[in-house]
Amino acid sequence: MSKPIIALDFASKQQVEEFLMQFSKPLFVKVGMELYYQEGPELIRYIKSLGHEIFLDLKLHDIPNTVESAMRGLSKLGVDMVNVHAAGGFEMMKAAKRGLADSDTKLIAVTQLTSTSEEQMHEDQLIYVSLEESVLHYAKRAMQAGLDGVVCSVLEAQAIGDACGQEFLRVTPGIRPAGVLADDQKRIATPAQAREKGSSHIVVGRAITKADNPSESYSQIATEWSGQ
Repeated sequence: MSKPIIALDFASKQQVEEFLMQFSKPLFVKVGMELYYQEGPELIRYIKSLGHEIFLDLKLHDIPNTVESAMRGLSKLGVDMVNVHAAGGFEMMKAAKRGLADSDTKLIAVTQLTSTSEEQMHEDQLIYVSLEESVLHYAKRAMQAGLDGVVCSVLEAQAIGDACGQEFLRVTPGIRPAGVLADDQKRIATPAQAREKGSSHIVVGRAITKADNPSESYSQIATEWSGQ
């Protein structure tokens, strides 16, 4: 069972340092756009020096050549996982994979954001299939392009596993312990629901980072996720 991935939704390296000091064991953390664009590669090197795994969540989406070149640069950071937007297309995803050819970094694709509802998908993207069909289509294309998995909600995780194989990663944000507010997420689940419905990894942010005792909150979520 993978470790829960903690979303480091902070604005500075100092805040990251203060947060990570509260943990004595290696973690799996997610560094997103806000933090990476403020602090850059040096932050990644710092977190890796502490022995933590990193999911670099930059959601690249551009022409294939640009994405391939960007991935080639990111591969030098030694992160454990990175992602692109599946909406960038099959050729872009293949190019991203080529950019990581000399690294062990896992490459996954964002299908539909967990903040997106089916109504929004219809109105904003002019995609008129169901949300699950859209996510499953993107997942199949990502697998065909040679990617290691996708970002999806818990609601689609089992269908993706059935269609793409259980080794295909299903990284699910929108994880909240029972009783915690959904914030800006729409398709959410508890750690136990994620485990039961086929997630391979869960991403948890504010339920840990904003907790009075982050280490204790993490331990409770990890226990629920592992089913122990």
